[in-house]
Amino acid sequence: QVQLVESGGGLVQPGGSLRLSCAASGIIFSRYVMAWYRQAPGKQRELVASITSRDSTNYADSVKGRFTISRDNTKNTVYLQMNSLNVEDTAVYYCKANYYSVYWGRGTQVTVSS
Repeated sequence: QVQLVESGGGLVQPGGSLRLSCAASGIIFSRYVMAWYRQAPGKQRELVASITSRDSTNYADSVKGRFTISRDNTKNTVYLQMNSLNVEDTAVYYCKANYYSVYWGRGTQVTVSS
């Protein structure tokens, strides 16, 4: 049974930081492209960042220079370090695993507000 469990979300003030984690089980984690998506109220889900099995990364323009995606294959976990957060980053953040199959986590809420 495949599980992706996100954690680390919460309420943060503008300019603050959060670190999201996504722990995977039931897959050969090292083979998967891992990604973070987000969905704000009334908007479509969008790609935030991705990392390949060879640690090649890709970022949405809106988060470049502020967010960093990384993975630890020994812990089957992918991370999203989010710095300089602003209110536009408020969304539910989802973890996605993609290889021959695609799996999603249930999401973690990030709220940026003063």
